[in-house]
Amino acid sequence: MVTQRGGMSWRTADIEMNTSTTGGIMKGIKRSLAGNSFFLNQYTAKSDNQQIAFGLSFPGEIMTHDVSGGRDLIAQKNAFIACTDKVDIDIFFNKKLGAGIFAGEGFILERFSGDGLVFIEIDGKMKEYTLAPGEKLVIDSGYLAAMEPTVTFDIEFVKGLKNIAFGGEGLFLGNLTGPGKVWLQTLPITGLTRLFGSGGKSM
Repeated sequence: MVTQRGGMSWRTADIEMNTSTTGGIMKGIKRSLAGNSFFLNQYTAKSDNQQIAFGLSFPGEIMTHDVSGGRDLIAQKNAFIACTDKVDIDIFFNKKLGAGIFAGEGFILERFSGDGLVFIEIDGKMKEYTLAPGEKLVIDSGYLAAMEPTVTFDIEFVKGLKNIAFGGEGLFLGNLTGPGKVWLQTLPITGLTRLFGSGGKSM
């Protein structure tokens, strides 16, 4: 298993840890740009029936995704928890200029490919949608946890001066266009920051 620096919660005794850049300096730099650690820890069981556990940095869920067979996954920055050793961790540049500047996720996301399992962090609960070709889903971009590479992520302006001034959604919303699967999260850190920053919300 490969994990973020400091990502292990506990393990049984007969597991060996090795810290390295895992792919070289350039790979380490790319991971840093996507919000991950420059160094990764690789854990190898030295005997059968060993166990290792990884935790979350924020209340939520762990999503498991098999990238084998070309099932690449694009995820939010800082989403990576752990993966099996044949998974490739890289950065993904959002080709849509507007989405990169205004949608809150920036130009750089994380891309996982190769062969094996990847475990990513979901803030709050997870909701999965399968979008048909051309089908759109409009979101507050902080709620995007992950998507398949076939999904296009762009932004749209909030329409109407009253909506902009009093709606609380800001100037821009995210646009996800199919085909492909998207995974949303119910409690992004950005939303929690707004909640406490405004003194809380009435339900």
